[in-house]
Amino acid sequence: MADKLDKIDVRILNFLQENSKITNLELSRKIGLSPAPTLERVKKLEQMHIIESYHAKINPHKVNLTISTFVLINLAWHIPGAMDSFVSKIKEIDEITNCYVITGDADILMRVVCKDIQAYEDLLFRKLSQIKEVERLKTLMTLSVVKSSDKLPIRLEDLD
Repeated sequence: MADKLDKIDVRILNFLQENSKITNLELSRKIGLSPAPTLERVKKLEQMHIIESYHAKINPHKVNLTISTFVLINLAWHIPGAMDSFVSKIKEIDEITNCYVITGDADILMRVVCKDIQAYEDLLFRKLSQIKEVERLKTLMTLSVVKSSDKLPIRLEDLD
């Protein structure tokens, strides 16, 4: 297996995305290979950094993280090094689970989770609004989650 993925690799990736706790024996049965070559392929996918890590998907409500917001941020570009400085500051805030540089009316989109509205208000006023590189921010409150998936739609035909 060089740098190019084949049909078996794609099947391995898709099965592992569905259940990263699947045993090698179970995975080998599903893809139609014996266990040794299956394990070899998984290890190769890890070495190629196609598989970066394995995670547990946690239900936020079960761990008392009931507030989920998206925050749009406009940076103060007149401040030298605004982006780098901003990024280093928000990396220290655990409640920010995702942060993206985007196009459009805002520069940054962040996902924030907190235990309750009071915790979010505290984060907003004591941390986010205190970052000097933040010129403007706007909170979008999540009412309900319609779809939430980290599973990538990996298809062999898309890899050519």
